[in-house]
Amino acid sequence: MIRPLLQLTRWQNLFFLAILMYVMQYWVAAAVMHSYGFPNQLPWWLVLMLISAVLLIAAGGYVINDYFDVKIDRINRPERLVVTQAVSKEQAMRLFQVLTALGVAIGVAAAIVLRDWTIGTIFVLIPGLLWFYSSSYKRQLLVGNLIVSFAAAVVPILIALANVTILRQRYSLVMEYLPLPHDIFVWLGGFALFAFLTTFVREVIKDLQDQMGDRELECHSLPIVIGEMWTKVIVTTLLIIIIALICFVHWHYMPYDVAWNSLSTRYVCFGVLVPFICEIILLWNARIPSDYRNAQLLMKFCMFMGVMYSFVIHNML
Repeated sequence: MIRPLLQLTRWQNLFFLAILMYVMQYWVAAAVMHSYGFPNQLPWWLVLMLISAVLLIAAGGYVINDYFDVKIDRINRPERLVVTQAVSKEQAMRLFQVLTALGVAIGVAAAIVLRDWTIGTIFVLIPGLLWFYSSSYKRQLLVGNLIVSFAAAVVPILIALANVTILRQRYSLVMEYLPLPHDIFVWLGGFALFAFLTTFVREVIKDLQDQMGDRELECHSLPIVIGEMWTKVIVTTLLIIIIALICFVHWHYMPYDVAWNSLSTRYVCFGVLVPFICEIILLWNARIPSDYRNAQLLMKFCMFMGVMYSFVIHNML
């Protein structure tokens, strides 16, 4: 029973989410604060509450997605079908309710501790979006892709909100003259934009992979509406935009040495840009679902390498 539950809740994605939140807090937000002479502001238990809330809500989102996708998954990925085989639909619904309720409760509790109702609203809003995404929006043109991308982008923003809230409560007078809150939002907002764009690209590649089942159930995904080739053109355009943004930000706005032999430049070139270029090549060579699955896995690697750039920030700020 444990293995189907791990598969149902996408434990690999949850692990990546946990890493994302950890590095956003301790490698980015804490590094920015340290550059201004401030120690880390969030206690470990509050960080743990935020991470737990996000993971529980995300796990519930994966469960309800599989609950509504039984017919599509029977066509697209029958070997990975969990709901109706290892877990009944009734059990899946109860699991979604328990995971989501716990996630919302912990998230709202963290918001109360922080005295920030924006964070509390986010933890109430996102589960609702995930429900409507799974039940109907994912079958509409681009709406589902945008919802998932927005949910991914919210994760770094949550960390920024939590840190800035505490800074303004503890150092209200000082924060009126220091650009520290602004810098935290800029840095974490950059990662949020990266998460939004890369998640959107990965979602569209998933639509390319799942065309057979989506056509059978009359879903209006991008490949079905405009065709496979034009979808590849759009995805390639987005990947080029991501590459251009990374290059522009790196060589124009980094507050440290970006010489060709610097750690930052080498990481951006070989750890980030090269995988994105390989992604474009792999995408255009894809013909069958397994090819698109490989492109989707490489996209996950690109996302991971982008997030790990926070290690460079941690060592250079």
